[in-house]
Amino acid sequence: MIAVLPTLSPEVLIAALSVFVLSIFLGFELISKVPPTLHTPLMSGANAISGITIVGALVAANVAMEGGRSSLAAGIGVLALALATINVVGGFLVTGRMLAMFKKKER
Repeated sequence: MIAVLPTLSPEVLIAALSVFVLSIFLGFELISKVPPTLHTPLMSGANAISGITIVGALVAANVAMEGGRSSLAAGIGVLALALATINVVGGFLVTGRMLAMFKKKER
């Protein structure tokens, strides 16, 4: 069964691409202005927040599987879920390591 993709009007497509390109430039500018000492805490916090991506990936995989859509769509949803999970877990691991550096050592 072939999945039917929704067709977007040119105006909606241009608006979506504009937001995407502007977010790339804004993200680059923000991250480039962060001092190196704050980069790790900032990125680990951002990775933890990306748990929202997990919810979106779950919804995408569920819709693809229940709707009888192509297995490609379900596979992409599962891949997005796996990558978002790795991102979130990595963010928490980096945060844990960073916080352990500031603990007082027991003698």
